[in-house]
Amino acid sequence: MHRTRHSFILLLLVVAVSLLLAGCVADPEFDVVLRGGTIYDGTGSAPIVGDVAIRDGRLAAVGDFEGEGREEIEVTGMAVAPGFINMLSHAGTALLMDGRSQSEIRQGVTLEVFGEGVSGGPLNEDMKNRLIETQSDFKYDVAWTTLDEYLEHLVAQGVSPNIASTVGATTVRIHEIGYEDREPREEELARMEKLVDQAMRDGALGLSTSLIYAPAFYASTDEIVALAKVASRYDGYYVSHMRSEGSNLIEAIDELVQITSEANIRSEIFHLKASGQENWHKLEEVIDKVEAARAAGLRITADMYTYVAGSTGLDAAMPPWVQEGGYKAWAERLQDPEIRARLASEMTTPTDEWENLYLSAGAEGTLLVGFRNPDLRNLAGKTLAEVAGSRDQPAWETAMDLVVEDGSRVQVVYFLMSEENVQRQIPLPWLSFGSDAASMATEGLFLETSTHPRAYGNFARLLGKYVRDEGLLPMEEAIRKLTGLPAETIGVADRGQLAAGFFADVVVFDPMTIEDHATFDDPHQYSTGMLHVFVNGEQVLKDGGHTGALPGVVVRRAGWEPDGS
Repeated sequence: MHRTRHSFILLLLVVAVSLLLAGCVADPEFDVVLRGGTIYDGTGSAPIVGDVAIRDGRLAAVGDFEGEGREEIEVTGMAVAPGFINMLSHAGTALLMDGRSQSEIRQGVTLEVFGEGVSGGPLNEDMKNRLIETQSDFKYDVAWTTLDEYLEHLVAQGVSPNIASTVGATTVRIHEIGYEDREPREEELARMEKLVDQAMRDGALGLSTSLIYAPAFYASTDEIVALAKVASRYDGYYVSHMRSEGSNLIEAIDELVQITSEANIRSEIFHLKASGQENWHKLEEVIDKVEAARAAGLRITADMYTYVAGSTGLDAAMPPWVQEGGYKAWAERLQDPEIRARLASEMTTPTDEWENLYLSAGAEGTLLVGFRNPDLRNLAGKTLAEVAGSRDQPAWETAMDLVVEDGSRVQVVYFLMSEENVQRQIPLPWLSFGSDAASMATEGLFLETSTHPRAYGNFARLLGKYVRDEGLLPMEEAIRKLTGLPAETIGVADRGQLAAGFFADVVVFDPMTIEDHATFDDPHQYSTGMLHVFVNGEQVLKDGGHTGALPGVVVRRAGWEPDGS
């Protein structure tokens, strides 16, 4: 009995000592530590070699520090940078289909900024019905009304990247006026201003326009200024696909400067370019005008994609008057012989009255990539000239017929810019980058149609082709233009830099191998060279493969409070 009791006491002592020793071994201080990478902090400063620590979704330490991580990742020789910000993303619908955002995450994009004149809300019942009617292969319920509800709906479904949005002036206009070509009445404009105000209270980044397209084309400068003033009250920004990127490019810049000044707002130019060979020489004057406005105290910036071709619809090949009333009215007019004759003349005659991308690119420079009608998808990858030739009809007539046959505007690629101008723009210190595309995947419904290669390669192309291979700018400056600069432009806090306390949106890539592979002939190809991506501290890309994690959140403008202030 005595021996048993002694053994029991000894066992208790052993357990107590073990527990005491276990308590002395502290848990790792950090969740993740990236060891030995070349750190580009997003400010444009020269890189340093050091470590990056993540704890509780934020950056805990950067550079030289003590402490270990629960997970340690060796990244010696690799570039470590803040997550990239896509300044113009059309990933909203694609993320409803697949929240992993594969083509973007594999390039290091951790924040998608939505809104090019149109936005996920505010919607009325007619707008909701139109969204449902125009769906193609991918079907989804429109389970939201406001812009805020739309963004929260995406996050509730699960998305890998963070998401943010401007409120679209076109969306607000359609909400109150529909597709009519007229000025808003006083009470309608007041309601439009109220809609913008509510979106800003919900945390929208600012106001966006897309002024070459109907019905945005119908808006006057004064109408835009009135809406921009509302966004300005919340320190939002104004961002625009300007009224012209071609024949009236200089005048469009003047309008943007006027809006910036009158609304007392900072402004961004979407996908800066000079479209059409006859306009390529205008780029220098554009740069001079922007830099003069900046020198005078106006806060004007721009973004671009890294290709000589843009992508939009065949609506940009036809005058806005024929599109008044929306798609159904447009399609009906396209079947009227008298209207078709008038259109044939206007589509093939140079003009300053509207932006004619058909004339700028030519039928040979217009590549068909996206169809709603499955019977037409065999035409994807062919030029408008090729299809017109096979139908033995003029290209302008083929364009009209395709819009009717497809039940949509038909997605096309227009070859419009010069490589020399692309290279001239990339180093501009006030210019950042946006894909102007959806986030896609090399699987499932995404493969049912073609796309522009920028959906898969825009950011990797910058870092591989233009930074490493052609040396247009140092890596630290390119990283600034992908991170710190856009975060400042859109007005968000605690993102865009590798600094203690910031959210842990972090990318690790091999600067010697990062490369785009998507082409116009074969766009569905992922970029390579991106190794690890963290969003809000959670790893979404590991050793180049997607982890399936969906940690993205809604990012709202700096200073936003849940009470709507």
